[in-house]
Amino acid sequence: MREKRSQAPGTPSSGKAAAQASFLAQSDIFRHLDPAEIGELERIVTVISCAPGRILYRPGETGNVLFLLKTGRVQLYHLSADGRKLITATLAAGACFGEMPLIGQGMHSGFAEAVEESLIGVMNRHDVEHVLARKPSVALALLKVVGARLAQIEAQLIDATFKSTSARLATLLLQLARSPEGKGERLVVDGLSHEELAERLGVYRETVSTALRELREAGAIELGRKHITISEPALLADLAAPGYWGGR
Repeated sequence: MREKRSQAPGTPSSGKAAAQASFLAQSDIFRHLDPAEIGELERIVTVISCAPGRILYRPGETGNVLFLLKTGRVQLYHLSADGRKLITATLAAGACFGEMPLIGQGMHSGFAEAVEESLIGVMNRHDVEHVLARKPSVALALLKVVGARLAQIEAQLIDATFKSTSARLATLLLQLARSPEGKGERLVVDGLSHEELAERLGVYRETVSTALRELREAGAIELGRKHITISEPALLADLAAPGYWGGR
């Protein structure tokens, strides 16, 4: 992994320093710090550029750094023996990841992959441990991030156990939906193929295609190419309830 500091030692560049400080000030775990504390952190963070498809870590690798997403998107996911992908999180700017091996897990259990051009800050284990020891507020913020992520994974597990694929898909569509201007109560989900929806649920593409047809036939959605219109959000919410589909 080729890394470089955002500012070379001894080279004044107030613009770069300000940009870096602004980035750290938006981070999930550092945003509560004052400007002077942010300035201290700026000196120990390395920023790397990642092209789409760059794997940042894999299962079984020892974690020695904490990643801080400056721009772009990163997916956290697991792969089954037969190649199915289960996406556990899609991270945007401000998120941190790779923290579990730093707080006792030992090794990474999944993958982290840049899914678009991304700039990522990197802090090594020694620096992370030093910051956590000196600034309990950062340790608390990191604990909240870990707790929220574990709660999300727990919710995925509960849905996978007690909901049918159609109900799980209905839940996912409601989570992803946005409201276009001038469309009233209609919602849309744009830019995701059947394969990408399947990866978020950990099922086969064909299974998602069948579930989408069921939701369409129930009158809750309308289908287009990488475009789903939720014409009846209240009905889709009913279809997302456990047991609605009789356990199918």
